[in-house]
Amino acid sequence: MSAPAPAPSPDGASSPARTAARATARARTAAPELAALSLPARAELLRALARTLGENARHLADVAENETRLGAERLRGEIRRTQTQLRMFADIVEAGAFLDVMIDPPDPAAEPAPRPDIRRMLVPLGPVAVFSASNFPFAFSVLGGDTASALAAGCPVVVKAHEGHPGLSDLSHELAAAVLPAGALTVVHGRETGRALVTDPDIRAVGFTGSTSGGRALFDLAGSRPDPIPFYGELGSLNPVVVTPGACAERGADIVSEYIASVTLSQGQFCTKPGLLFLPAGHGLEGQLRRAIAAVPPGPLLGAWIGTAYHATLGQLVAHPAVHAMHLTPRQDDPRASAPALLTTTAEAVRAHPDLLRECFGPASLVVTYTSTDDLLDTLHTLPGGLTATIHGQEPQDGTLARRLSAALSAGRLIWNGWPTGVAVTPAMHHGGPWPSTTSPLHTSVGGTAVARWMRPVAYQNMPEALLPEPLRRMNPWNVPQRVNGGSEGR
Repeated sequence: MSAPAPAPSPDGASSPARTAARATARARTAAPELAALSLPARAELLRALARTLGENARHLADVAENETRLGAERLRGEIRRTQTQLRMFADIVEAGAFLDVMIDPPDPAAEPAPRPDIRRMLVPLGPVAVFSASNFPFAFSVLGGDTASALAAGCPVVVKAHEGHPGLSDLSHELAAAVLPAGALTVVHGRETGRALVTDPDIRAVGFTGSTSGGRALFDLAGSRPDPIPFYGELGSLNPVVVTPGACAERGADIVSEYIASVTLSQGQFCTKPGLLFLPAGHGLEGQLRRAIAAVPPGPLLGAWIGTAYHATLGQLVAHPAVHAMHLTPRQDDPRASAPALLTTTAEAVRAHPDLLRECFGPASLVVTYTSTDDLLDTLHTLPGGLTATIHGQEPQDGTLARRLSAALSAGRLIWNGWPTGVAVTPAMHHGGPWPSTTSPLHTSVGGTAVARWMRPVAYQNMPEALLPEPLRRMNPWNVPQRVNGGSEGR
């Protein structure tokens, strides 16, 4: 999702392992209290966090702007988005369906053998670690979606702050600590401390948003523990956009302007930036593409480390013999400044040179021309899994082609006549996808089901009523939905 960050400053006199251990010990102590909270009480914590963000929005945005240079308007909007996430999970917690309660009463006449009383629900995993993202200092940071969904599940969180906004991370934690139970949320700093978190025996799962290389390294650490734990990494994505010949002929100019706006939004520092645009050969839009990208001025990137990685990847693509540069903005002296760029190649070249299929995190994209439907489909089948894939077509004439394109595209979210930047905060949203976009394609980091990452199922067989968790009891004191004998949910 972003370029690797620079090496952080050391954690004072304390070793990374000791720093991590102190944080996870606080989380371990808090875990039983957080898990035992009633659903209304847990929901109120999330709403209180949302109120705290709103009450301190101006100060938070000022600190974030000083560290990230993302712009006051963008940052204020991200604070509102983060509040929306917290309130959405509060609503989900109160509704209770996320516990996935199933009850199969005993049946002495069941075949092939009498059936015992079986009651199943999801329970919190325990303390989890969350790695903040550089490009979303609120929505994917200390109080972002990973933290909100973990708290909703009843799990205490240890956040590894991103080096790009350390002051904001500490301020966010300070404000949250006044609302949450002790140990429910802790913030630590430093790359080595982050690695120590992944291997700390008290941590039961990890959420990560960042680069493919950094995520893969931590994923391997989580899997190599004596007790391997789930690692939910959101990594890189090319987010291909396919334009049919009919859509190109009907509204090519509009598609070009919208495409460039999406590519360069926040200087291309979105994990859902469209990195590939497939256009039919002879599209005639070269001039419009050049003018649109040339009109985008260089802007600040989140940090020099992103600028270094961006220009290195862009330079490799520009130097590739199968690539032609449609437009290159002169590189700026400021290492944090972006240089919008647009490159072009062919579908045949993409199939012959898989090294072209790399994420260039920043305001650059690759236009790929195709000569026929078969040429296009053959190429789409070679693309790596992504967070999103988009089709621009015309109804009803493109119906058959669109179905074939949908089947060929491997992504967690398929978009029709829209753009992938902007991930709606809604229960049905899926922000994930096949490798290398994520390490766990079954799960999402945005949307109502994100809470399931931090829970595990437990089945209780013939358990006395007094020993059952409240959601599984016959009187259902929490009034949660219960599916009985595989039927529809009821309360």
